[in-house]
Amino acid sequence: MTTNPDPDPADPWNRALLALALLAIDPTLGGLHIRARAGPVRADFLTQIRATLGVPVQIHPTVSDEQLFGGLDLTATLTAGRLITQSGLLTRPGPRMLVMAERCTPHLAARLALSLDDFNRNPLLLLDEGADDEEVAPRCLSERVAFRVDLDLVAHSATGTPGMEADALTQARARLADIACPDDVSDDVAGVVTALCLRLGVDSLRAPLFALKAARAHAALSGRSALTPEDLEVAVSLVLTHRATQLPSQDPPPAEDEQVEPDGPESDENDENDDQAEMLPPEDMVLDAVLAQLPADFLASAASRNQKGAKGTGSGAKRRGNRRGRPLPPRPGRLDGRARLDLVATLRAAAPWQKIRRSGGDSRLRIHASDIHVKRFDVLSDRLLIFAVDASGSSAIARLAEAKGAIELLLGQAYARRDHVAMVAFRGGGAETLLSPTRSLVQAKRRLAGLPGGGGTPLASGLRQAGELAQLARQRGLTPTVVLLTDGRANITLEGTPGRPQAALDAQAVARDLAGLGIEALIIDTGSRPEPALRQLADILAAPYLALPRADSVRLSQAVTASIAD
Repeated sequence: MTTNPDPDPADPWNRALLALALLAIDPTLGGLHIRARAGPVRADFLTQIRATLGVPVQIHPTVSDEQLFGGLDLTATLTAGRLITQSGLLTRPGPRMLVMAERCTPHLAARLALSLDDFNRNPLLLLDEGADDEEVAPRCLSERVAFRVDLDLVAHSATGTPGMEADALTQARARLADIACPDDVSDDVAGVVTALCLRLGVDSLRAPLFALKAARAHAALSGRSALTPEDLEVAVSLVLTHRATQLPSQDPPPAEDEQVEPDGPESDENDENDDQAEMLPPEDMVLDAVLAQLPADFLASAASRNQKGAKGTGSGAKRRGNRRGRPLPPRPGRLDGRARLDLVATLRAAAPWQKIRRSGGDSRLRIHASDIHVKRFDVLSDRLLIFAVDASGSSAIARLAEAKGAIELLLGQAYARRDHVAMVAFRGGGAETLLSPTRSLVQAKRRLAGLPGGGGTPLASGLRQAGELAQLARQRGLTPTVVLLTDGRANITLEGTPGRPQAALDAQAVARDLAGLGIEALIIDTGSRPEPALRQLADILAAPYLALPRADSVRLSQAVTASIAD
């Protein structure tokens, strides 16, 4: 039997093997989040998984509900003439592995999360192949598994350490139910773990439960009959390290006048509880075990996890199509010349009724209109960013120059994000389209080479011109977003005449029209001070408002990317 399950807690490979062993001892720990790209290290760890847990059932992100839960076996049903069902992937015993977990859809994530909540003993392995911090497995799944390992930190030369012996795991599973924690100490242990979660910014109620389960599994693996401080330290390190979102603040030491010396009777009582005190490690000792495993870039990664809203690719809106895109589950429908027949789904719907529908020995397949199922696809439309730039006043040259630089930066990534870019400039008595929707960086640089500036601020005309361009883009299947760059001091009406009060009213009227059309917008205030009229305009548009008085092209492009991210 292996006597030292964790010879080097700082070694990521040993930590991965230990997490795998604890999961094999107690499958109610949920599973394991494996962060690893394809390579020999991942191949070696998959071999360890098969040796420790057994061959996992593989689940692909595009799996259908019929494959997941089981259902009608169409071929066997039509052959036998009676209803025959088949089992699904989730009904098979043993571990399950979600490959390419970073591409898991919310539809599939919800179903797998429900299966984990059924307290089954089939652990889920999330094989995450994301290239950066934004490509990760769904949080609803990673929260329901106790451990996470990052194999990208492991060198191939370090994978020679073998996993736990099968006999040791079998004996540990037999000891797990007998691991004791006295009643007068268990509450204190739970309190220590819960306090650590609070100090580390872990907001999941599953985390302390997983830590206590992992501590019991570690005690069983080590051949002990009761929990020890070492078991709690190892468990907390494995469960809480990757969940931490903040560095704990150091509590100030108590003042001298607050320190009370115990008298004789209390000392006697403490002497009687020495054994219990040894079983309960100090909170700082357990905290040090977590802090020792935090990565060097913990603060940067924690800051990105704490940002409100999920960052995405900035792609356009999702639309339901019937010709192309990512396949969706079929739905009942009619063959009206626009939808495509899903033959397999139609036969599945018709097969259970064939025995009733057939008469007089007729063996022909009878399909009714209610059996018809049509194909559906999830299509991402391209996004169009329409920059409506204030080209009036003395700061027009600088403002247009930064807008031009931001457009060039966004176009540099346009292909990956399905972005088109257009530009409207408003000055003097009206607005004009300087750059038609394009994805060509060369064309954009050529058309933006000479940008006019100066004159009044016809804000309403700029918004109306951008809105008309957005409506044309919608007709072409694009998802438009208007990005307004201005200091907010509108002084030219829609008729082209001076007048601040009427110009402000015109701008608000156009903004209401855009909001009624459901056109997304982003307002960037480039004035030296925040302009209340612009904030009011943002409220009408239900758009984000950003005050960037000294924004350069890089900050502008970053602000736009962050605001439009799905």
